[in-house]
Amino acid sequence: MAEENLGTDTPVTVSVPDKPALEGLEERLSSRWRTEGTYHFNEDTTREAVYSIDTPPPTASGSLHVGHMFSYTQTDVLARYQRMSGKNVFYPLGWDDNGLPTERRVQNYYGVRCDPTKPYIEGYRPPEKPAKNQRDWDVIGRKNFIELCEELAVEDEKVFEQLFTTLGLSVDWNMTYRTIDDTSRAVSQRAFLQNLADGDAYMAEAPTLWDVTFRTAVAQAELEDREMPGAYYRYPFSTAEGEQVFIETTRPELLAACAALVAHPDDERYQHLFGKTVISPLFGVEVTVHAHPLAQADKGSGIAMVCTFGDLTDVTWWRELQLPTRAIIGRDGRLLADTPEWITSAAGAEAYAQISGKTVFSAKETVVELLSEANLLDGEPKKISRPVNFFEKGDKPLEIVTSRQWYIRNGGRDEDRRKTMIARGEQIDFHPSFMRSRYENWVSGLNGDWLVSRQRFFGVPVPVWYQVDEHGEPNYDAPILPTFDELPVDPAADAPAGYTEDQRGVAGGFIGDADVLDTWATSSLTPQIVGRWGRDDEFFSKVYPFDLRPQGHDIIRTWLFSTAVRADALHGNAPWKHAAISGWILDPDRKKMSKSKGNVVVPNDVLEQFGADAVRYWAASAKLGADTAYEVAQMKIGRRLAIKILNASKFVLNLGATQADVLSGDGSAVVNGMDRSLLVRLSAVIEDAQRAFENYDYARALDITESFFWSFTDDYVELVKDRAYGGHGEAEKASALATLATTLDAVLRLFAPFLPFATEEVWGWWRAGSVHRASWPSAQHLAGAIEGADAGVLPTVGLALSGIRKAKSDAKVKQRTEVLNGEIHGSAAQLEQLNAGFEDLKSAANARELSLHESSEELSVRNVELAPAEDAS
Repeated sequence: MAEENLGTDTPVTVSVPDKPALEGLEERLSSRWRTEGTYHFNEDTTREAVYSIDTPPPTASGSLHVGHMFSYTQTDVLARYQRMSGKNVFYPLGWDDNGLPTERRVQNYYGVRCDPTKPYIEGYRPPEKPAKNQRDWDVIGRKNFIELCEELAVEDEKVFEQLFTTLGLSVDWNMTYRTIDDTSRAVSQRAFLQNLADGDAYMAEAPTLWDVTFRTAVAQAELEDREMPGAYYRYPFSTAEGEQVFIETTRPELLAACAALVAHPDDERYQHLFGKTVISPLFGVEVTVHAHPLAQADKGSGIAMVCTFGDLTDVTWWRELQLPTRAIIGRDGRLLADTPEWITSAAGAEAYAQISGKTVFSAKETVVELLSEANLLDGEPKKISRPVNFFEKGDKPLEIVTSRQWYIRNGGRDEDRRKTMIARGEQIDFHPSFMRSRYENWVSGLNGDWLVSRQRFFGVPVPVWYQVDEHGEPNYDAPILPTFDELPVDPAADAPAGYTEDQRGVAGGFIGDADVLDTWATSSLTPQIVGRWGRDDEFFSKVYPFDLRPQGHDIIRTWLFSTAVRADALHGNAPWKHAAISGWILDPDRKKMSKSKGNVVVPNDVLEQFGADAVRYWAASAKLGADTAYEVAQMKIGRRLAIKILNASKFVLNLGATQADVLSGDGSAVVNGMDRSLLVRLSAVIEDAQRAFENYDYARALDITESFFWSFTDDYVELVKDRAYGGHGEAEKASALATLATTLDAVLRLFAPFLPFATEEVWGWWRAGSVHRASWPSAQHLAGAIEGADAGVLPTVGLALSGIRKAKSDAKVKQRTEVLNGEIHGSAAQLEQLNAGFEDLKSAANARELSLHESSEELSVRNVELAPAEDAS
C-alpha cells in the first residue's frame, strides 16, 4: 500500500544527471519494479483494504494494436491512483487463449487438426514443417491439441507481456492466468455443473443459429448484422377454391420448409383465410393460415411464409403458433438429401429432387427457375438491400437448424430473471453513466437463453457423459457428472467414474458429450478464476465482489452481461462495484481501428518513436466511453511534457531544493506572498484532481495537473530563481526552497499515474523508494502555509512579467536586457497582488525600477525603457 514517506527517505545526496533523457527508462525502471515487487499484491489483507480489478484478458492468438494500449492505459491510471490512495491493489492479467482464434492459429502454425476421439499421445511433437495441404495435417486428440495451444501461447504471451511492461502497466506479473489452463477449465466446468444443479443450465433440442462454415452453433450475443443485396420474389399459394394468395419472400429456397402463412389479425385482406389451409406451389404441401400481431401489413404483400427456419421471427411464430418442424437445411449448409416426409405428391418429390443436396445459393436459383417455368413468378424480382445475420467471425449468412444444445438461463425467456439482471446492472456504477442504458437495452431485447455449447474441437469440454441403453442409444435424461474434485475432465478422452474406456459407445456403457463450452462461458468467470473461487475461499472473500471491471463498450452485451449472469446465478450479486467503459480508437477517417479492417497501428512503432509516457498521455487524455482518434500530435505533446518534467525538476533541484524542504504540516517557513499563492493553487489542484479520480474522470485530473504544472514552470520557477539562490536573504530563500520542493513533490505524485517513467526517474534523483509506493498528495500538509493566501498573486505577477517580456521582444532585444524603468497599470486589487511578488518580478525582469499605477482598465505594462544594447547585461 502507499506510504506517506514525508521526511523519511532522503538519499545521502541529491544526484541529478547532466543530461536527463527519456530513452532507456522503460527497460531500466520496469526491471527494477519487478525485482523490487513494486506492484506486488499483499495477500495478508482485508477486503476493506483491497481494490480489485477484473482485467480483460487479451486474445493471446492475435496481435496487440494501439487500441489495446489505449484501454489498458486507462485502467492502469486508475489502478495507480488507487494504490497511491492507500489501497492494496489486486491487478492480475490473463491471456484469452480459449476459442476459435487460438484453434485456427495452432492448426496453421503446427499443421495439425483436432479430433477429440483420438487418444492422447504421450510426448507428441508436431512436424517440424507443416504440410501445405490440410488433408495431410496430423490429426491429434484434444489433450495433445491443448498442450500445443499452451506451448504456442507461452511464446505469444511473452511478446504481449513485453509490450505491456514497456507501456508501464502496474499489474502483478506473479498473478497471470490462461483461459484454457487447468485452473480455468476446472473453474469453467465447476460453474457449469453448479448451474446445472441449480436449474440454471439445461439441455434442449431447439432452433439454433448455425454457422455453416465453422459447423457450430452461435449465440445471440455473437451476431452482427451486415447489409446484403437481395430481392423479393412474389408467387402464389392456392386455396381449395382456386383463390391465389401471393406472398413475397427473399428466401424462395425455403419453400419446401413452409409450415404456415401468417398475416396481421387486423388485415382485412386475409381475415377470411384465418384457420383455413392453402397449398404451396411446386411441392403441393397443405399449410394453415394464421393470424399473428408480428405480421406487418405494409411489408411485401402483407402475408408471410413461415419456414422452419428462415429467420428469428420464424422461430417466434413456430413456437407461439405451435407449428410443425419442417427443417430442410443441414449443418453443412446444404439441403437435406432425402425428400421430406411432408412432401407426399410425386410432383412435389420430383421438385425436391432437383434441390436435394444443393447449397442454399444453388437451391435458390433452382427454385426460382422452377417457379418461372411453371409461370408462378409474378413480375420481376424486386431488388433490395437488407440486414442479414452473420457470426461475428464468419463470412456466410447464418442458418437456423434444429439441434440439441446446452443453455444457461439469462432472462431471455423469463421475465422475472430479466428484471433481476436489469437490477444487477443498477447495482453497478457505470463510467460514463450512460453506458448503463446499453446494458439495459441488451437485457430488454433478449429473445432466448444463452446458448453455451459449441460444436468445435478446441475449448473447455462440456463436463458430461451419458448412459447408453441396451439399444445403443444415449439417455440424455440421465447425464453422468463428475465431482468437483475430478475437474477438469475431457469426456471425449476420459471415462467417467465407475466405467472403463472399453465401455465407450457400447450398449450398457457411456458416451461423452462431444461439445465444448462457448469461449464467453469461460471468460464470463474471470472474477472466479483470478479470485480462486472454489480453491481458496478466504482469498476469494478478499477480492470479490471486485471493485472494477474495465472493458470496451462493444462487449457490454457479451463479456459484461455474461459475467453478470454467472455472478447472479453463482453468488446472488453483481460481480463488481464499478464498470469503466472505454471507447474505440478511430483512424483518420473516423472509422474504428480493427485487425479485420486492416487499419490498425502496431504499438511497437509508437512506443519506440515517442516513448511509453507519451503514448500513455494520449490515452489518458481521452475520457472513458469516448471514441478517440489516433493522434500522433497528442503523443508529441505528451513527450514534450515528459521531457519538461525531467528538465524542470533538474532546474528546481539544482536551485537547492531537497526533501528536507518539503512541508510536512508546519508552514512557518513560507513567508512570501507569491509562494503562498502558488501553494494555495496547488492545494486546490490536489483536491480537484482527487475528486476527479474518485469520479473515474482521470482525464480531468490530468488536465488540471498539466495546466498547473506549466504555470509552475513557466511563471513561478522563472520568478523565484534569484530568491532561491539567496539574493533576497535567508528567510526568503528558505521560503522559496520550501515552496519549490513541496510543489515538485506533489507534482511528481500527481503525474505518477499518467507518466510513471519520467516521474519515477526524477523521484530517484532526490528520494529513496518509488513514487509509485508513495501516497497520493495531501492538501492538509499545506494548511499552515496557505491560510489567508491570495491565489491571484502568481497569475497577476506572471501577467506583468509577460508584458515586460513582450516589450523586449517587440524591441528585438534579448530577454536579459535590463529594464531601466517601466509602468504597470491595474486595479487596486491587482496592485496589491503585485506588491506581494514585486521583488521577484523585478529580479526576473532584470528591472532597475518599476512603478505601479492604479487604473480601471485591465492590467497592462507601459512605457518600458530598456538599457542600450551595449549596456545590456
